Amino acid sequence: TEPDLRTDPGGTPLVMHLPEAIMEPLDHKNLDKDVAYFADVVSTTENVAVYIWENLQKRLPAGTLYKVKVYETDQNIVVYKGEETTPEK
Repeated sequence: TEPDLRTDPGGTPLVMHLPEAIMEPLDHKNLDKDVAYFADVVSTTENVAVYIWENLQKRLPAGTLYKVKVYETDQNIVVYKGEETTPEK
């Protein structure tokens, strides 16, 4: 059978990782002042995608996460697929 892409290999729905990995650290925050990661990293959309990747990757088994897609606007979208690639606009 094909793997269920909505769950991690342990069967936990991927959506269950989102609050801790993304929403709690970023939602309603001034990234430059409130998020330690961005003290030394410019808070561009590309770097937000990297931050989200790193936070999700910590919670998932290796090789599970394929890409992170961040929409700044309808016309400005960043896709990040990990260290082997650079963020694309």
